[in-house]
Amino acid sequence: MRLRKKWWARPELESSSFFITNPRDYAGRWSEVFGNDNEINLELGCGRGRFIREKSKQNPNKNYVAIDLKDEILIYTLRGIIEEEIENVRVVPLNIQLIEGVFGKDEISKIYINFCNPWPKDRHKKRRLTHSGFLANYKQFLRPGGEIWFKTDDIGLFEESIEYFKESSFEVEYLTYDLHNSDFQHNIVTEYESKFTGLGMKTMFLIAKLK
Repeated sequence: MRLRKKWWARPELESSSFFITNPRDYAGRWSEVFGNDNEINLELGCGRGRFIREKSKQNPNKNYVAIDLKDEILIYTLRGIIEEEIENVRVVPLNIQLIEGVFGKDEISKIYINFCNPWPKDRHKKRRLTHSGFLANYKQFLRPGGEIWFKTDDIGLFEESIEYFKESSFEVEYLTYDLHNSDFQHNIVTEYESKFTGLGMKTMFLIAKLK
């Protein structure tokens, strides 16, 4: 669905210190953005921000960067963290294909990818956020032993992503084809997940660790 342009969103976003318009200026220096040396976790494609809000509230001793492309989406993420008085999240407008150079070596401890576009056609698969090309970029800033937590409802994407991870020096440490009926205890339900689980959607999930 195409988003209607919200011309007022960018000025409101830029009025907040939680919104980082020039993320490359802080590569290797994100601790200065947060004002502490706590570990930094990253969500790629944060949507309206339910996941990142809940995760950051559960872990106030960790820092979070929420990335998405559209101001029309990010404005709701920003409003949510302000309304809930969350201090440990920063919001970044970015095409994830251009993430190279945004973070320094070993600067990120964990990456979350929730229900990204499955890009099912062969000619589009390189656009998948779990594709080997993207994983090569993430490895530039994900510390050794760092993790990627990946959720999807698309079995083709899931099974091919397992291979992408294995080919890219990641070890799959946890895997389930039915997250909500698994033994995993730390799931935070996204907006998308909440809507479609009730319609019978099964969520597939894995944790991949960088060797």
